[in-house]
Amino acid sequence: MRDGTVSTRWRLRIAAILAVLFGALTIRAGGAVLAGEEAARAAGQVVPFVLWFNFVAGFAYVVAGIGLWFRRRWAAWLAVALAAATVATFAAFGVHVAAGGGYESRTVWAMTLRSAVWVAIAIVACRTLGCRGRQAFP
Repeated sequence: MRDGTVSTRWRLRIAAILAVLFGALTIRAGGAVLAGEEAARAAGQVVPFVLWFNFVAGFAYVVAGIGLWFRRRWAAWLAVALAAATVATFAAFGVHVAAGGGYESRTVWAMTLRSAVWVAIAIVACRTLGCRGRQAFP
C-alpha cells in the first residue's frame, strides 16, 4: 500500500462525515424554517428558492456522504453535481440581491460556506474515486 493511499482514504472519510453532518444540519435548519412560524420569524428575510434548494439538497448531502464513505464513484459525481448546483443557486441569489430583493447577510455567508465545502468535497472525491473514467483505488 502506498503512503498516499492511507491519507487519501482518510480525506475521503472526513469528507463523507462532513457531508452527512452538513446534510443533517441543513435538513434540520431548513425544516424548522419551513415548518414553524417561530423559526421563520427568527430567520428574517427568507429567500424562498434558496431555502427550498438548501432543504432538498440536505437529503442529497446525506446520500453523497454515505456513498463517499463506501467509496462509490457515483458519490463523487453527486458531489460534483451538488457543488455545481450550490454555486448556481448562489449565483441566482446574487441576481436576486442585485435586483433589489430582500435577504439576510448571513445567507451570503452560509452560501459562501456551502459552496466552498461542496467544491472541496467534490475535489477530494474526484481525486480519490476518479471522475475521469478511472478509479484511483479499488
